[in-house]
Amino acid sequence: MNRMKKKYMAWARVSGREQEREGFSLDVQIDGFKEFGRREKADIDPIFRIAETATRADERKEFKKMIRFAKQHAHEYDGILFYKIDRAARNLKDFVDLEELESEWGLPFIAITQPVQNTPTGRMMRRTLANMASFQTEQQSLDVREGIARRVTEGWFPSNPPFGYCTVRRDKRSYVVTNLKNSPKVNRIFELRAIERLTLDEIVERLFEDGLFYSDSKPRFSKTKVSDILHDKSYLGFIWFREQWFPGKHEPIVDQTTWDLVRISFDEQCHRTHELVYASQLIRCGHCGHVITGEEKLKPTKSGIKPYVYYRCSRYRTPGHPRVRLTEGELDAQLQEMLGPLQRSSDGVLGWVRLVARSILETRCVDDGIQVSETKRLLSMIASQREELLNLRLSGGISEDTYARKRHEFDERETILNRQHAIQGQRQDRIDQMSEASGRVFQVLSTEWLTMERRARQHVLASLFGGFTLHDRTLVPRNGTPLELFRAG
Repeated sequence: MNRMKKKYMAWARVSGREQEREGFSLDVQIDGFKEFGRREKADIDPIFRIAETATRADERKEFKKMIRFAKQHAHEYDGILFYKIDRAARNLKDFVDLEELESEWGLPFIAITQPVQNTPTGRMMRRTLANMASFQTEQQSLDVREGIARRVTEGWFPSNPPFGYCTVRRDKRSYVVTNLKNSPKVNRIFELRAIERLTLDEIVERLFEDGLFYSDSKPRFSKTKVSDILHDKSYLGFIWFREQWFPGKHEPIVDQTTWDLVRISFDEQCHRTHELVYASQLIRCGHCGHVITGEEKLKPTKSGIKPYVYYRCSRYRTPGHPRVRLTEGELDAQLQEMLGPLQRSSDGVLGWVRLVARSILETRCVDDGIQVSETKRLLSMIASQREELLNLRLSGGISEDTYARKRHEFDERETILNRQHAIQGQRQDRIDQMSEASGRVFQVLSTEWLTMERRARQHVLASLFGGFTLHDRTLVPRNGTPLELFRAG
């Protein structure tokens, strides 16, 4: 390079408000880069930035932009600056891309608060820190997902509640309550449909005429919004999460009778493959070979409005096609009869099931074994590095402050690795428990079929039977299914 003054580009990244509170905000990182520039008498430009408010897609876009810029202008720069090693990348794949800039494009990786030499030992240290950062990111993501799922099981929305509700903060927790301004609008929408039988367009106009506005900036409800409200079971006291409804703790805005009347008003006997047990292309018509589909009808009875689920061929109305419709109860009875013999399986068959289950689980956990070995290796490496650090301190090679800081870093990394090692060890215990419990699966299927969750029942049907053909009113399993092996022992 012929330039007299050094020049660097920089990458500042914050992935959460917690990191801002811990002192790694964008401002802190940028001030650090500027101080580095003054100390080294170098220019720092450009500085690519990722704030905690950025989405993952935004971060990916900016990261690719930075990589592209670095490759195009590699000959103009003396390196890429990062505040800390764990601020460099979200995952190990991105970290490899950064190392490639160093090895193939001549742009050194420089962490201004964690300087390491570009040597095998230095790169190993850097990769270890990056690996720990990646582990913490993945663990944090898992914790967030588990927290959201736990919140749903407790009866609260996983994110912002729908129109008509709002979130309040009490005792350091968020609760969903009815919005005193908007919940009457939701109630009115349901009344206009259930009692007055207005169309969606008529409801939109009536709300506007009555002065019931969607918001101050957007007075008129949209037709789509009205339709969404009328089909949202959240107003009945449920929560939609991971493709199914859960009971919620929030107060219903609509009563069951009004909800059912709205369903009737829409004549909702639609094909609901994603919600009905014996749909999802599990059954084909023995007459024409097309899929059996389901429909739900709501009918007023003396005891109230009741749902009825029917199954029929998707070509049911074709001229000459048998007009056969079966209730869900009829299909349940046939399935229970098929599953009954499994409850009396011999000890040899049940032992074989446990053996297969263990084999499948252990195969899926091969990567865990590799991770255990890697974790043990990293723990051993930390022990060696701690001993080297102690020898350096005893020989006067480093100061007391440096020794204390490095020892604290080793302790933190060791704590994380020990926690990871404990989790990995628990997986083997879990495999033992699950493989032993698999021997009871047939008894559970036989006795609890009607109470099992819909998706679990569909998975059982697909796994054991493969599928069915409906001959007149009789289900016939497809040939060559796992069930035949179990029956044969």
